[in-house]
Amino acid sequence: MATAEKKRPWISSGAGRRPSRKEVLERKKAIGELIRKAISVKDHLVQFPAFHKFQRNGLSVCLESGCGDKLTLPMRKYIQNLLKVNMEEPYGPEWPSEEKIKRQEMVAPEARYIFIKQYSNGFTTECSMNQGAGVEHNHTSCNEGRLVGFVHYRFVLEEDLPVVYVYELQMEPSAQGKGLGKFMMQLIEQIACKNQMGAVMLTVQKANTQAMAFYTKLRYVISSTSPSRVDPQIGIEKSYGILCKTFDSQTKSKLEDGDEEL
Repeated sequence: MATAEKKRPWISSGAGRRPSRKEVLERKKAIGELIRKAISVKDHLVQFPAFHKFQRNGLSVCLESGCGDKLTLPMRKYIQNLLKVNMEEPYGPEWPSEEKIKRQEMVAPEARYIFIKQYSNGFTTECSMNQGAGVEHNHTSCNEGRLVGFVHYRFVLEEDLPVVYVYELQMEPSAQGKGLGKFMMQLIEQIACKNQMGAVMLTVQKANTQAMAFYTKLRYVISSTSPSRVDPQIGIEKSYGILCKTFDSQTKSKLEDGDEEL
């Protein structure tokens, strides 16, 4: 997968020299602009036609974009129910308080979604309307598809670096084990690189060994921001770890570490 390292606003300060205050401020401004630009994109899927649908291993689904503050009531209920089914056990006694947090996160304006819909009547072409500006774009969409999963991601700063943070990747059991999860993460990585983000990051519960094995297979590693890297004692006490996959040398030097235990 091609990276966008040369396009990112990394400011060279010269060997052995600390960057000036002006350079630091310019770099922060440029990174902030990258994130604002990425957030302003209405539909990241439109740039990746090859990822509009998935047809493998007896599973046929299509993908659609969404935004947290524009979720319909049925979609909110679906997300809440699927989260509870998939995550109540890994979180254990922490789930009731965590569920409240997740319900707030899911409707935030900065929350971006890719919805997975299973279809039975083929695909239709759907126009997305930009209020007051006519048709914004066209892409393949499901015709009365049934939701079977979703990805919730955001463009954020991590250690002063621009990254895509995957808050949730959730699928129903019928959609699991067919290569769809890998497909979805490949799409998120493409979105990250297209928008000049330095990495994709996510949080995994230690009890969720299946998820940990999945992300490890996709070459995600323990981040330097994970509790076990910040303080080993804190790492023992915490029920989660933070993983990342980086796309350039500077981000790798700040966020990656593949040898530490969760």
